[in-house]
Amino acid sequence: MKKNPYNMIFGKEPPEMLSRVVQRTNILTSFQDESQQIYMITGIRGSGKTVFMTDIAKTLAKDPSWVVLELAPSQDIPKEIAAGLASENQLAKIFQNASINLSFFGIGLTVKESVPISSIQVALTKMLESLKKHGKKVLICIDEVIVTDSMKQFASMFQILVRQDLPVYLLMTGLYENINGLQNEKNLTFLYRAPRIDLKPLNLSLIADNYQRNFNISYEQADEMARLTRGYSFAFQVLGHFTWENDGDYHKALPDYRVYLEEYVYDKVWSELATGDRRFVHGLTEVSGGKAKEIKEYLSLSNGEYSVYRDRLIKRGLINGDEHGVVRFVLPLFEEYVKRHYFE
Repeated sequence: MKKNPYNMIFGKEPPEMLSRVVQRTNILTSFQDESQQIYMITGIRGSGKTVFMTDIAKTLAKDPSWVVLELAPSQDIPKEIAAGLASENQLAKIFQNASINLSFFGIGLTVKESVPISSIQVALTKMLESLKKHGKKVLICIDEVIVTDSMKQFASMFQILVRQDLPVYLLMTGLYENINGLQNEKNLTFLYRAPRIDLKPLNLSLIADNYQRNFNISYEQADEMARLTRGYSFAFQVLGHFTWENDGDYHKALPDYRVYLEEYVYDKVWSELATGDRRFVHGLTEVSGGKAKEIKEYLSLSNGEYSVYRDRLIKRGLINGDEHGVVRFVLPLFEEYVKRHYFE
């Protein structure tokens, strides 16, 4: 029996993955031609941030001139970078020839008759200078960043390395509030100017084509399935998974689809919303068409109050405001969830 091609594990690259061609090309091109050295990827839970970053990392790792390091935000990032680079046999030889002694940090790169370096910033600078001479570039990937002292320290150090014209590149993913918190740190203004990729919904036509191919159904049926996902990356995988388990009958898959989205995403999203944000999204369920004028009247909001809630929820990936004077939900079946869970 053929294996289910859809994966519902957060962050794991699925067999069936729809490429975000434009954003992917922009990052790869600007890294390779050295016009940018940092990108921040944000989006709601399940929007495909980790998978998107992993795809770029794997692509660059195929090029022998690139060294890719994947790190956790909770680690001592500068030290982990040094350890990761020194653990590569080919790179270790480069550092030894450059008399870079990292024994002070407990990293197994000792050079006889060379004084151990005691500053991690000095160590990384020397290591990257050596790699630059050999035509190497280093990509650092950090998933789900949070604002910590370690993260702030690394960001400050990265800024210095970039100013020194060293071949170091950075990809970070995170929820909007975490990325925004890091960008707004007073000593990290360069992050505020860093390009940010906000992961929008997937192309519905690509989703429909995928479902039609895998389930051997009419395009009309595949199009209806695609619309049920609203382009939400996690929903694409979940609906595909349960439809596969139900022998291609997506109608039978809908109850499991709804429950899985609620328990693995919506409960968490709802718990993190402030009272005012909950009231706003509930108001949206009570106003047909999502017209701004009617929402303001229903909730008794001033223009300024409405704009604050609208902008914040758009940035969090919960609503879409592309149509002038109208807002709509982004997540599939989220209206019904809000109606069941909102209490005045």
